[in-house]
Amino acid sequence: MLAIIGGSGLTQLANLDVSHREVVRTPYGEPSGPITFGQICGSPAVFLARHGYGHTIPPHEVNYRANLWALSKCGALGIVSVASVGSIRADLKPGDVVVPHQIIDYTWGRKATFHEGPDCKVTHIDFTDPYDKILRQKLLDAAGVVGIAVTASSVYAATQGPRLETAAEIDRLERDGADVVGMTGMPEAVLARELDIPYAAINLVVNYAAGRADSRDGISFEAIESVLHQSMVGVRAIIEQVVGCNALGGASS
Repeated sequence: MLAIIGGSGLTQLANLDVSHREVVRTPYGEPSGPITFGQICGSPAVFLARHGYGHTIPPHEVNYRANLWALSKCGALGIVSVASVGSIRADLKPGDVVVPHQIIDYTWGRKATFHEGPDCKVTHIDFTDPYDKILRQKLLDAAGVVGIAVTASSVYAATQGPRLETAAEIDRLERDGADVVGMTGMPEAVLARELDIPYAAINLVVNYAAGRADSRDGISFEAIESVLHQSMVGVRAIIEQVVGCNALGGASS
């Protein structure tokens, strides 16, 4: 069963035929909201709104451990994360869809592991490739089937938020090799790896990052909302294709 974590612009999944919602208790506190169970094109799926169903939880206060643990408990065999991002690269414009292949983590102070506490042994995991290769390919294949143009690789910079970045910070991210910037990619990806759940992401570019193109003198939040409204339809189509084709078969990290 595929789990979808929705970010800004995806607080509900319109193509999910809902059967029920379940409040899941976890050892790490409350998830962002109840888990929504249902089917897409006849295949089972679950959905969770990362920021809450009323979009009330900022990126730095999301209980990522509770969210991932709850999805695991509900039987998720793979997780697709949907998140909006700002573009650092000139050739990635608002409305473009990206399937990232790497992460640089600039967050701080977030609970980033399940392996902590007085009774836990020191545990290291391999995070060379932060996204599941097979699930990533399933997303790319699904985009091709539904006719959505997708950038097949990019480096995602995860920043702390909730404020957006300065122009100088975006310059630094570019020097570090980042292509897009968002606030929720970590520790979500690493927690999924610790739970051994295949995890991949779809990023919707909603604006140029600070100091770039039409964001040179400031970022328009009205324009971001317009892009989210117009372009999230394509993201939903990709998810529908992935779930409907039982894309989790053979996924591995």
